[in-house]
Amino acid sequence: MSTRALHFLKQNRIPHEVVTYDHQEKGAEFAARTVGFPLAQTIKTLVVDVDGRNFILALMPGDRQLSLKKIAAACNTKRAAMAEIADAERLTGYLVGGISPFGTQKPLKVIMEATLKTHSEVMINAGRRGTMIKMKPGDIIETLKVRLADITDGS
Repeated sequence: MSTRALHFLKQNRIPHEVVTYDHQEKGAEFAARTVGFPLAQTIKTLVVDVDGRNFILALMPGDRQLSLKKIAAACNTKRAAMAEIADAERLTGYLVGGISPFGTQKPLKVIMEATLKTHSEVMINAGRRGTMIKMKPGDIIETLKVRLADITDGS
């Protein structure tokens, strides 16, 4: 089984391990619990509409909530909102619940919650519900030219 995300990682020779599970519920919490991986190290990929006409990806720890105010500030704009499901799926080419920052339909800028870089490994969606990728956060940062910022609520 392959996805555009897995093809992208293989093509770019980025070390990773594929982890699959029986997808019964959407969300990082279910995925982490099912495969026995810490939720704080399980990344959720969110599509965010900044300033009403630009979209970015926000990579968040599974146990934290995105601060729309902080993501707007990180993007030097006044407002940010979660993208509509149809926009998220059209821009990424993935179904919600399986969105990966790798191999998206349209290249999108990526902002990662800065605390994620402190982990030795993280797990992130592979572009299909029930398929995750275990890898080093530094490889995500380098490969996607990620910008690090404090974008969580209440921190």
